[in-house]
Amino acid sequence: MFRCNLGSSVKYLASLSALGRHHILQNSRCFLCRMSTSPNPVAAVCQVTATPDKEANFSGCKQLLEEARQRGACMVFLPEGFDYIGSSREETLSMSEPLGGDIISRYTQLARKLDVWLSLGGFHERGHDWENDRRIYNSHVIINSKGDILSVYRKSHLFDVELPEKGVSLKESAFTIPGPSLVPPVQTPIGKVGLGICYDLRFPELSLALQRHGADILTYPSAFTVATGAAHWEVLLRARAIETQCFVLAAAQVGRHHEKRSSYGHALAVDPWGEVVGDCGREKPGMVLVEVNLDKVSRTRKNMPVQQHRRDTAFYHSMSQTCL
Repeated sequence: MFRCNLGSSVKYLASLSALGRHHILQNSRCFLCRMSTSPNPVAAVCQVTATPDKEANFSGCKQLLEEARQRGACMVFLPEGFDYIGSSREETLSMSEPLGGDIISRYTQLARKLDVWLSLGGFHERGHDWENDRRIYNSHVIINSKGDILSVYRKSHLFDVELPEKGVSLKESAFTIPGPSLVPPVQTPIGKVGLGICYDLRFPELSLALQRHGADILTYPSAFTVATGAAHWEVLLRARAIETQCFVLAAAQVGRHHEKRSSYGHALAVDPWGEVVGDCGREKPGMVLVEVNLDKVSRTRKNMPVQQHRRDTAFYHSMSQTCL
């Protein structure tokens, strides 16, 4: 398991002697400290603390993108709510934008400037009938290194959950429109990426559908609550990796967004065997850099060919009434 917090690690390394830096680079378990000399592409999985301050959020994300690119990442993953997390329904709606608005435009320019691909994991997109119904989509946007929007997945499973004993009460459907469909995995420099968002993680049907359509990597940008994150976050991510034999990359929100809401953190990267290969912890913003070796995907699927052993869809809807 690899943990890192970007700013503190960079400052610490800069303060060391050349010999000390060499020792850290050779022995640290932090992926941040590994420079990209591998033939495998590198992805940066980020962790942020978004607030209702959109400008501050953009500034923090921009710094992460710049540093990730400097360290060799060709694709950077930001979490759900990277643009902002509002303190009320009214604030959340008032700050939303159309897909062609200012915030996505700034990220397309940044992708082009840095020559990096972006997974923007949960954008508050105004719905197509915004003037009449004042509702939004929770949209996952993929931007290539030329600044083109290649894919938009709108979250299909909405988080309407009341857990009084855990202090969890959220009703996403009160202001969010469920997405109409899945979208095909996107060919990127790190492989074919299948798109989900947060609560979608709990539905294996979605991950299996993406795998059947060629996904090598699944991504679940999230803002998990502290209570549900502590109980289920890692085990669900590892389960999705194991059952699909895909890499799973999950950018995350961390810490206190405002007086009403906090997030669990632990942005994770999981390999096709289900091993956690990157973990940002739960203290502060940062990132993990992950080498995406697609040979691991093919080897895992060859050695344990569960997809070949899967029965047809009709079988899983059948139920024999025959008594033994």
